[in-house]
Amino acid sequence: MDNGLVHFHPDQDLNIDPENLDLEELKSAPERFLNRELSWLAFNQRVMDEANNLAHPLFERLRFLSISASNLDEFYMVRMAGLMAQVRNNITERSTDGLTPQQQINAIHRRTLLMTEDIQLCWRDMMQELAQNDIQILSRADLGKNDKKWLGKKFEHDIMPLLTPIAVDSSHPFPFIPNKGLCIALHLFNGDKNEDLDALIPIPQSLERFIRLPGDKPRYILVEKVIMMHLGHLFAKPMELRQYATFRVTRDTEMDIDSDAEDLVRTFESALKKRRRGRVIHLSVHHNINSETLAFLMNQLNVQEQQVYPVDGMIGASDVAGLITDENRDFLFKPYDARYPERIREFGGDCFAAIHHKDIIVHHPYESFDVVVQFLRQAANDPDVVSIKQTLYRTSKDSPIVKALIEAAENGKTVMALVELKARFDEEANIRWARDMERAGVQVVYGIPSLKTHAKVSLVI
Repeated sequence: MDNGLVHFHPDQDLNIDPENLDLEELKSAPERFLNRELSWLAFNQRVMDEANNLAHPLFERLRFLSISASNLDEFYMVRMAGLMAQVRNNITERSTDGLTPQQQINAIHRRTLLMTEDIQLCWRDMMQELAQNDIQILSRADLGKNDKKWLGKKFEHDIMPLLTPIAVDSSHPFPFIPNKGLCIALHLFNGDKNEDLDALIPIPQSLERFIRLPGDKPRYILVEKVIMMHLGHLFAKPMELRQYATFRVTRDTEMDIDSDAEDLVRTFESALKKRRRGRVIHLSVHHNINSETLAFLMNQLNVQEQQVYPVDGMIGASDVAGLITDENRDFLFKPYDARYPERIREFGGDCFAAIHHKDIIVHHPYESFDVVVQFLRQAANDPDVVSIKQTLYRTSKDSPIVKALIEAAENGKTVMALVELKARFDEEANIRWARDMERAGVQVVYGIPSLKTHAKVSLVI
């Protein structure tokens, strides 16, 4: 792999003798195939390339950086987790391109180490560019007296009440760190008792990662730095800080679903609960972490050296999206106003009349999705409509499509919805929508476990 491009095989070049060519053998020759996982990483490199594309506005490049970091998290949570499960189960079956699960893990590890460095290099460049545009990411040394005073009050009123410092010893086991959970590991010394103490400060995901300081121009400081500035509020004397490190875990979120399960929803709900406590797949730590602290974390989290990723910069770079605001529109893409289909306007917004006149194709994103919502809302209230059938894969948080289906059922129409439970990371939302629809009288069925319903189809009768 070089500059985001994937060779035919990570360990050897394509080597086929044209004089002794066997077409049947060539069809399945591993050298002809790209590795699925390495190809995905090459795709994510192209996302990173957009973050480095100076033709894009600053905040949009910041968004691409956040997306690439978030993509990498999901890659480990699902794809890497699946490969590691195969290794644990002693599966040695080779992929189409001829690699065992362990060989794929080794190749992924090498590539993601480089990608992690690329993400941090991009972030350092962007911090400089942000500063040039009067948006500062501050260190403790950059803070003035008034800044420190304001942060002291901010910590006391808004941050400290949400923190729960935890000692780790024989009577206090290492706590559960949630998926994508950020945490500070501390090694303290109790001068009165002349003994060491290991402790953790989990940082709640409800806290903003970037704390904005008062002032006309945007100035931010990372929440973990604010916490360390006020450590004395959490561990008072005689406790003395000897060393500390910020770390972040990524967990296995892959779900094994029994296709023969009698109650698919309950099976998914059970699997979702297990997923929250999945194995740690990826441990991000600062590159200068003390070897004793790293050994402590690896032991407590049950991770191997190959699962540890040193970060020279900001751990959890997906959080940089928190810096994107609407204050300066020059830093964002110009908003795009999708066109509403003129034919439907010609018929006074009556979708059915427009369709009756002539078939319509709506081309997203150039034409507005609002017309789809209008179509279903009209169907829900049209007295001539007797039935609506709809497939649902992913839905928005406040889905107008689901609301229209519920409204149709409440209006006495026969409504059937096929809900795909295998919508990655939207399973809980889909189960919630399904139950809301069932309460309204919608007949809900679920996707086939061995297949995936990805198309959005509506049928109005």
